[in-house]
Amino acid sequence: MRLSELKHAGRSPSLPLNIPLADAAGPAELQLLSLLRVLPGQRYVGAGVWRGRPVLAKLLVGGKAARHFQRELDGVRLLATQGLTTPLLLADGLKDGEGGWLLFDFLEGAESLGDAWKQVEHLPVLADEQSAVLAEALGAIGHLHSKGLWQEDLHLDNLLRHGGQLYLIDGAGICAETAGKPLSQQKVLENLGVFFAQLPKSLEPFTEELLVYYLLGNGEHALPMEALQKQIDKVRRWRLKDFLIKVGRECTLFSVQRGAFGLRAIRREEEAAMLPVLEQADALLDQGHLYKTGGAASVGKVEVAGRTLVVKRYNIKGFSHWLKRFWRPSRAWHSWREGNRLAFLGIATPKPLALLEKRFLWLRSRAYLVTEYLPGPDIIERFAPYVESGEAPEAELQALDHLFAELIRERISHGDFKGHNLFWQQDRWALIDLDSMCQHGSISSFAPAYARDRARFMRNWPESSALHQVIDQRLPKDISSAA
Repeated sequence: MRLSELKHAGRSPSLPLNIPLADAAGPAELQLLSLLRVLPGQRYVGAGVWRGRPVLAKLLVGGKAARHFQRELDGVRLLATQGLTTPLLLADGLKDGEGGWLLFDFLEGAESLGDAWKQVEHLPVLADEQSAVLAEALGAIGHLHSKGLWQEDLHLDNLLRHGGQLYLIDGAGICAETAGKPLSQQKVLENLGVFFAQLPKSLEPFTEELLVYYLLGNGEHALPMEALQKQIDKVRRWRLKDFLIKVGRECTLFSVQRGAFGLRAIRREEEAAMLPVLEQADALLDQGHLYKTGGAASVGKVEVAGRTLVVKRYNIKGFSHWLKRFWRPSRAWHSWREGNRLAFLGIATPKPLALLEKRFLWLRSRAYLVTEYLPGPDIIERFAPYVESGEAPEAELQALDHLFAELIRERISHGDFKGHNLFWQQDRWALIDLDSMCQHGSISSFAPAYARDRARFMRNWPESSALHQVIDQRLPKDISSAA
């Protein structure tokens, strides 16, 4: 296959691919064996063999190939000239009408710090194992900044462990202020804001402590915490906004098809498993265990290929109901979006897996949402033994305190905070039934919504019960008392 033909190959071209390329030694074939990252029609990154040697290949095609090639090449050269550890560039080239290529030494068995973090993220906050990963990353970032460089797309997957060294990758994101001289304080704050914004919110109280590891690599500037926190908050807001656009768009994370006769969105890694579920959603509901049927929604637990899922079908009750629903986004879409919002923010909820809106000439009708199944009890069942005594387990009460603190912090109201919508799962309280959830843009709109949520939640238990009084004393009565 010619390099230029890759731009028509889609997201999953058949492998292996033999692509003729050339370097100073003359023409040779790259045998591409696997793909690690794909931006269809623009960028294909994968492992292969070149002149008998394992390589990591970055192949750039389409109308932006020349620009992307030059940016990648400039970044790689900046890293190399400043003496920073990065994979060796073995060959590169750019050909009009074809595209560009960069072939790097393949680091066999390398592990990204992103993968290393996934292995320890379940541990208690800032456990030694977590500190070790973050210390390694921040030390490398500090060293990068001391050379006058920064990584625009700064995240743990762009740092690779191999042979006792840490490698910086992705030259396309490498920028220079004044190469060889430490970055200015403002650039340092902006770039560290990008890094810390991607860490769990639970680590936020330890930002100053973690900065010590950065200062070991670059102690050029004092870093005011207030200014850094502003940068972190700014990047977090942008990342959430960008992510919520992606949940309804074809991209690396989601497979989305949108047209006059339907909207289908699936988590990319779940696509093969979810397509048959959406195709037979009605039959699965008929065969499954129904929690709710008829009316505006039908909800059931279903078994598919040995996996337990929850399917929720949003019904159209009749013509008058359809007139109210056809012109606006379905409740399935709202729940899909808000479930992904909660997951992004680290607030427990069943993982949203797939969405289907049926349409006729863009007019909406039935819709379906598929999520993971939570086997844990809801809070009504979990706290039933303690209604009269009020002696609910402290860990579960603290988890409830934490959930409310998270919702207040993010200005999120649930809209239907009955106990059956709160499940105990893996030492956390998880929210379900997100049809009415809302993240508010201001305190003035959030405050009354929070008051309604709290009042509805407290009605789960008799006002005279000891449990009601215990929970009432713990939960903030208004936004100001939570500050």
